[in-house]
Amino acid sequence: MIHRKATFPSEGEILIGTVKNVFDYGSYISLDEYPGVNAFLPWSEISTKWVRNVRDIVKEGRKVVVKVIRLDRKKGSVDVSLKKVTDDERRKKNIEWKKLQKLDKILEIVASRLGKDEKLAWEEVEWKLESKYDDPMGMIEKATKEGPEILLKAGISEEWVKPLLEEASKHVEEKKVKESEILSIKTMSGSGVEVMKNVLDKAISSVLENRHGFTVKLYTIGAPRYRLDVIGTEPKETSKVLQEIVESLLNNKGDVEIQVVKK
Repeated sequence: MIHRKATFPSEGEILIGTVKNVFDYGSYISLDEYPGVNAFLPWSEISTKWVRNVRDIVKEGRKVVVKVIRLDRKKGSVDVSLKKVTDDERRKKNIEWKKLQKLDKILEIVASRLGKDEKLAWEEVEWKLESKYDDPMGMIEKATKEGPEILLKAGISEEWVKPLLEEASKHVEEKKVKESEILSIKTMSGSGVEVMKNVLDKAISSVLENRHGFTVKLYTIGAPRYRLDVIGTEPKETSKVLQEIVESLLNNKGDVEIQVVKK
């Protein structure tokens, strides 16, 4: 469950909601980020365009991105709009929501491991990160790569930091980049395939000896042309590794004829 610092939304806030009830005059939506708070969506706030059947847009159980347009804290009433949410706001909110769900799952597991209440995990981790950074889950992912200082600077206690990073590392999905080069590889040797494999293995081993996190693959695209792929996480470093492997191949090819084919 998402636990926000505030217990009630603010006017203009962009939120994720779940459609609960649909009536002739509008729809009631539960606000997923504010447990127990429901909002009213008038049909006049559905779309800027004419809609034949509003139920094609608003169905019970559907997740929607809405903007708070009116509220009364004393009465606990909230009015929201669909049409006032821009495409960019909707895209950003959906990304933020996915990160919040991932963070919620991580905090639930870490809290259970420490024998703590899940709400306390939000207070001790997410709330502190939110006070210092714009993207709490993004900073946790960054900390899994760069170290715990990012979390400690936000005031998170060491009791939470280690299990948090251990669990977060299981959920981090690194973006992969691929750099490729087309090569012409020929050999007159009777065991040509084995010879080419040995030359390639030697080149890869020499370049990746003190590097980690790279994958190298060689595909035939019609002999004697082959595509050499290097997959990594950093574009510049991945490109550098590819070029070093190619240079190693060209300088240590032995009985194998290797040329770079212009693309």
